[in-house]
Parts: sequence; structure tokens; C-alpha cells
Amino acid sequence: MTKVHVFYTLIPLLLLFTCISLVLAGRDFYNILGVSKSATLHEIKKAYRRQAKELHPDKNKDDPDASRKFQDLGAAYEVLSDEDKRKKYDRCGEDCLQKDGMMDNNFDPFASFFGDFGFHFGNENQQHETPKGANVVMDVMTTLEDLYSGTFVEITRFKPVMKAAKGTRKCNCRQEMVTRNLGPGRFQMIQQTVCDECPNVKLVNEERILEMEIEPGMVDGQETKFTAEGEPHLDGDPGDLILRIKTQPHPVFERKGDDLYTNITISLQDALTGFTLEIKHLDGHPVSISRDKVTWPGARIRKKGEGMPNYDNNNLHGILYITFDVEFPKEEFSDENKKAIKDILNQSSNNKVYNGLRGY
Repeated sequence: MTKVHVFYTLIPLLLLFTCISLVLAGRDFYNILGVSKSATLHEIKKAYRRQAKELHPDKNKDDPDASRKFQDLGAAYEVLSDEDKRKKYDRCGEDCLQKDGMMDNNFDPFASFFGDFGFHFGNENQQHETPKGANVVMDVMTTLEDLYSGTFVEITRFKPVMKAAKGTRKCNCRQEMVTRNLGPGRFQMIQQTVCDECPNVKLVNEERILEMEIEPGMVDGQETKFTAEGEPHLDGDPGDLILRIKTQPHPVFERKGDDLYTNITISLQDALTGFTLEIKHLDGHPVSISRDKVTWPGARIRKKGEGMPNYDNNNLHGILYITFDVEFPKEEFSDENKKAIKDILNQSSNNKVYNGLRGY
């Protein structure tokens, strides 16, 4: 057999070996999340959250594979978001993680890390009848930079959790109608409180680490809900933890909707002769501003596409409005310089007195 024949004989064997290796290695978590092998933790978290919204079984009830796809997504996030698991996965695949017991089949990043996307589970009527603890509402102070680019905020919460204790307690108390016999042919219907006997419990504070995503374009007052992370109820369900966006004042930009506003002070010389300058935007990219015309105090220019990203469509951006202030020189001019300025400007002294509040 020639070398050429041997080569072509080995090709199918190599392909078969590759396929077997891929099967043994388990699922391709990078492909499931739709990220590259060099993806950062931030990119992995964003990809998980984006796909979790799309693949959640409650949104895909007609897809028989919805649960499996969502479980695969959760497994991919579990591994790639953990530095040690990711390194081992990159070396020898999912099979190694399974053998070493590093895969948590009960892992639920959807509920534990990203709050409630607005899906509702179970019987809604039954949920309304169940007593519920108080909701906890917290303001999350957020910078304009984070609202522009997006980020993740880690929240440490000491949550009261019910633990078993000695003895019993009255529970599930309810009002029931009972009949009381008052004598021959006489009876009375009365309402009384009836309670069950339940094991006693005590409240113990436990540290919980939650992660909230600040999505690009989020607005002041926007809320993220973490179901059952609020105050406990002895005979019912815990309340919810609601994290609310509160924007910190920014030294350069002010936000109004999707638009940004800022002021720039230029010299009188630049105001009269023109200028070129750059300002640093919220994500660090430079915004170039150039004028070859006279710029008067209060003049405003617009830079389309340089405002905040739109929350519903991050490809759309608002407008950046730039208002100019002019700094006048404070030193006195000589008579010669004054004459030169008058000759250059060639303006008449036609002063006008008017009510500036009316915008004449």
C-alpha cells in the first residue's frame, strides 16, 4: 500500500476519533452561550441574561426542547462564570467536571443572580391567597457611565431565614363558623379562630450574594425584582427584594430621557475665530467638536447619536446637546488695542434695551 493510500485511509479514522472526542467532552458551552473562548466574565454574563430571556420555558411553551435548552444554558453559565470550572473545562471538557463532582445539577443562576424577568409560575389565584412577607425596596446608586455602557452590581444582603427550633407554635390560623348548642331546639352559629400546630421556627440572618445587571439605557426609577428575597412570613411566602435605579449626579453630563446635555466654556478668541476640541464621552471615546464660525454665548450644537443608548434598542442613541459659554478677558485694553478691535469688528453702537425674559 502506498503512502497516499495510507493517508486517505486514515482520514475517516481521524474524523471518527474527532467525533468521539467531542461526544466524550460533553456540551460546547461556548457555543451554547454564543461567546468566544476568549470572552470576558462580563461578556458571559450579558450573553446569559440575553439568552435567558429568549429561551425561558414560560416564553416557549410550544417548544418541546425549551426546558433542555434552558438547562443547557444554565449549565454553560455555571461553568464559564466560575474561573476554576472554566479552566478545567477548557482542558478536558464537561466529562472531567462531571467526574470530579464540579457540576451542580440544582444550580439556578436565573433566580439567584438576575432577579425576576417578569415570568409568573404556578397558579396565580393560589399565590394571591398565600400570606406574603413585606417587600424590601432599595435604591442602587448608579453612575451615568454604568447606565451608558452597562455593568453588573454585586449586592450583599443579610436576609432573615427561618430555621427549625424547639417546640411548636400556632400556625395557619383562620376564621371558621362553628355551631354552639344552647339547649333543646336552640343553637347558635359563631365565628372563631382555629389554628394548627406547627413546628417552631426562629429567624437567622444569612448572607446572600445577589447580582444585578445594569443594562445600557436603564432609567431612573427602573426596578429589578428578586423573587422571595424580601422579608419572611412565618405562615407564608417571603416578600420580594426590589432594587431601584437611582442615578448619581455627573460632573460633566446631564441626562434627559435618551439625550445628554453639557456646557463648554471657550475663550473669546476661539469664539470669534473658530476652534477644534475633543471631549471625553462616558465610555471614554472622544467626541470631536469643530467650528469655523463665530460662537456667541448660549450657542448650542447637536451631536446626533452621541446621547444615551435607548433601553429597548441599544443600537439607537439620543442626541448630545452642547451649549457654549464664552469667557471674556478680564484685563484692560490700551487705547490702541481698543481701536484695533473696533476696526476689526466694524460694529455700530446700536444698543437695544428689551425684556430678555420674553426672548426678543
